[in-house]
Amino acid sequence: MFKLRLIVAATAVVSLSACLDNDLERGLAGAAAGAVVAEAVGVDPLTGAIAGGAAGALCDEITNVCN
Repeated sequence: MFKLRLIVAATAVVSLSACLDNDLERGLAGAAAGAVVAEAVGVDPLTGAIAGGAAGALCDEITNVCN
């Protein structure tokens, strides 16, 4: 069940961060969304913010979702 929540959280962060113009905006939005989702699933919000920020800032380098 935890892996499913983690996959849903990561998908939400990547899809939300695709709507913004640059890496900084996507990183900040990803960090905020990551912290909120981490708190909702019972994980440390700081860890969620770090993961969400990294996913948001790097999504255009790793995937084509943010282009």
